[in-house]
Amino acid sequence: MTHPLAAEARRLRTEEELSTRQIRERLGIGRELLQEILRGIPPPDWTRRPNAKDDLRARAVELRGQGRSVNAIADELGVSKSTAYLWVRHLPFDKDPEAERARRQAHAKVMTDARWGGYRVARDELETGIRDKAAQWVGRLKERELVLAGAVLYWSEGAKSKPWRQQHQLDFTNSDPGLVELFIRFVEALGVDRRRLTYRVSIHESADALAASRWWADRIGVDVGEMRRPTLKRHKPVTNRHNTGDGYHGCLVVKVPRSRRLYVRIEGLMAGVFADLARK
Repeated sequence: MTHPLAAEARRLRTEEELSTRQIRERLGIGRELLQEILRGIPPPDWTRRPNAKDDLRARAVELRGQGRSVNAIADELGVSKSTAYLWVRHLPFDKDPEAERARRQAHAKVMTDARWGGYRVARDELETGIRDKAAQWVGRLKERELVLAGAVLYWSEGAKSKPWRQQHQLDFTNSDPGLVELFIRFVEALGVDRRRLTYRVSIHESADALAASRWWADRIGVDVGEMRRPTLKRHKPVTNRHNTGDGYHGCLVVKVPRSRRLYVRIEGLMAGVFADLARK
């Protein structure tokens, strides 16, 4: 038999969205009777007690959508793996390989920095001290030291004569401004005015050759108008080049005109170096 207040109780629940306590006070009926009348009718949202983990659950769903594993979700949210699984088990696991790889790399970097950060700081400080002490030991180069260093530099990096290709003109190419300056000072120590030298930039065609020429002119102290026309290297898209961007200035080609006797002199210097090494 239907209770005479059943229809009104249901209306108060569905239309006015009253709580169980409010309906009981309005109609004057007991708890058990009201529960029987409202069976199957959900309470209004405002009466539900908020769950402290609702935000975590929503975040877990979001992370799952980003392709994160259950273990990763549990670690990030600070919950058990079983709880994380219950929250996301209804979602398909479509892992994004790139995102997962990036996440693993970032995690590995954090772990490595945490483990070795202090060691690296101490190592860098030690190496800085060693570097500074070595620089102080060098002091000011004497002419003999400069000539020997320049001869070894040229014999390592400069163009040399071959049986199949005669080369008796000093021709030095390098991307390091310090080594370029060392070569120029070496030539000056051998009695050649640097104004006799010719300079030309060698750079990939995809770079700014004019800007590179200006950059090198500033480094060696000449007017950019004295620079020869740059040599452009053909760009190969398949090559994975790292020397790109604003920091890329190509190489500087330094030639010493009418330098056959200087070349022969460098041959003699190196012969003396090798002979001394053989004696020891």
